[in-house]
Amino acid sequence: MDESAALRALDHGKVANLLPSTYKRMVSEWLEEDCPSFDYGGFVVGEDKKEAKLLGKSAGMLAGVPFFDEVFRQLDCTVEWHIAEGETFESIKHCATVRGPVRKLLLGERVALNTLARCSGIATNSDKKNLRSARILALLRAARYPNILAGTRKTTPGFRLPEKYAMLVAGADPHRHDLSAMTMLKDNHIWACGGSITAAVRAAQAAGGFAVKVEVECRTEEEAAEAVRAGADVVMLDNFAAEEVHEVARRLKEMGRAEGRKSFLVEVSGGLEEGNVAGFVGPDVDVLSTSSIHQGVKHVDFSLKIVH
Repeated sequence: MDESAALRALDHGKVANLLPSTYKRMVSEWLEEDCPSFDYGGFVVGEDKKEAKLLGKSAGMLAGVPFFDEVFRQLDCTVEWHIAEGETFESIKHCATVRGPVRKLLLGERVALNTLARCSGIATNSDKKNLRSARILALLRAARYPNILAGTRKTTPGFRLPEKYAMLVAGADPHRHDLSAMTMLKDNHIWACGGSITAAVRAAQAAGGFAVKVEVECRTEEEAAEAVRAGADVVMLDNFAAEEVHEVARRLKEMGRAEGRKSFLVEVSGGLEEGNVAGFVGPDVDVLSTSSIHQGVKHVDFSLKIVH
């Protein structure tokens, strides 16, 4: 793979243009969850037109703008941004100004802030020493790894779209979005096919056709070799030690070329985190995937303050 694969989606266009129209319905459901009946606090403050400042109270990278905008659009408010999505900032930063009836500013406040804090936390995943990109991605680039850092499907139920969106803003690959996006054959799939990787791959290819890639999770080099010979598009080396990964990946690529197999990607996953990820960098590794870039990350702290 070449270095162009490492570019952020943000470098090629507006990431918000990727979102399906269904995200607006999702925002409506969030608002309904937060106020399913009477808005007593809103009754107290009334309908006077006010403006509020969105303040970034901890350093980070801004992500989640379209969700924040949609919350307030549905409440007849307007948002004026003072920094761009994907931009990093130090605390305390005036990031945006929201204008509208004070009741509706407060009605959307918590939903909008929660979403922005989570998305920005995933995009940032950094500390004060590294605010230019997600921390793990920065470590890989420092190790001269030009290929793909990907997340996983281990996302929060009901919140997958914003979390995958945040990965894209940060420059990471979101990996498959759902079970329909790519066929991932894991150990349970293989066991259910009588232990035959070849049989499982052929069944997946027959069902998905040419348009759906097939990936096989492999625990040993022998399983990976069978997956290559069966025609898998991606071979995942799962929970391999760093020193083992490089030799196995090299031998697989050499075998594929010698036997005239179709091109395939080698993905490495399992146990990758900030402290060890650089050890998995090598010329035959195409994808490094880890849930650590989106699970358990610290949120970026935002607040919305009415101007008075």
